[in-house]
Amino acid sequence: MKILVTGANGQLGNEVRILAKQYSDWEFIFSDISQHPDGEPTEFLDITSPIAMEGKLDAIINCAAYTNVDAAEDNEELAYKLNATAAGNLAQLAKTKGATLIHISTDYVFDGKHTTPCKENDKPCPVSAYGRTKLSGEIAVQESGCRYAIIRTAWLYSEFGKNFMKTMLKLTKERPLVNVVDDQVGTPTYALDLAKAIFTILIKGIEGKEGIYHFSNEGVCSWYDFAKEIASLEGNGDKVHPCTSAEFPSKVVRPAYSVLDKTKIKTAFVADVPQWKESLKICYNNFKKSSTL
Repeated sequence: MKILVTGANGQLGNEVRILAKQYSDWEFIFSDISQHPDGEPTEFLDITSPIAMEGKLDAIINCAAYTNVDAAEDNEELAYKLNATAAGNLAQLAKTKGATLIHISTDYVFDGKHTTPCKENDKPCPVSAYGRTKLSGEIAVQESGCRYAIIRTAWLYSEFGKNFMKTMLKLTKERPLVNVVDDQVGTPTYALDLAKAIFTILIKGIEGKEGIYHFSNEGVCSWYDFAKEIASLEGNGDKVHPCTSAEFPSKVVRPAYSVLDKTKIKTAFVADVPQWKESLKICYNNFKKSSTL
């Protein structure tokens, strides 16, 4: 199997790189807009323009995205190019090659007004530029006619790049007090768990199962709960204090409730989804083995 991985230097892309080493009989093309900081093989590929590739291609894993939620409010055109135009270009490439496209989307396609876990067939209603551009990417994939699985995820973190886990570890190490909002509820997603789900889908095949899926770890928590659990791993849990979103004014309306219903993906592909606290401990241990704050 020959697989193109876009956004290969990001959080999810790096986890895909790690898992790819277990599949020596598969060929991977890792692409991004810049070289990998550790020198891992990376090919430059401009996915914001129509893509032409020679030879066989069996699958595309699209990890590339414009994910700076705040900056997207002022740069919606750029966010659209990376989140929507690029998704459409990759979908067209997949259709041309007869390949499977695994496209990553987000809980931000919803407005956060749910009171029960969001299902795949719930009507999207984005309230931010980031959410609007990601929804446009979903639509582009769906309308392309390619074979696809769109996976919406939320609160992604890993031992790579900038993310909430690493930020909280740093802040609670340096400061006597850290305020974190407790009125935004969802579920963290360890990028390695999402990468494993993607490989499971590729192995099992999506023939007859094309569509949208939700994936995050199991459980429900607020950002405050998440931060306190992170800080507690280094004995700093008492430094984390709850506050409201109103105390942190922002131009972005963030979903107050973004718990994702995972029944569909568990039934079709991934029977067991790890609980978020268990995955956090694994990620933390992997991070401490490879890095220092």
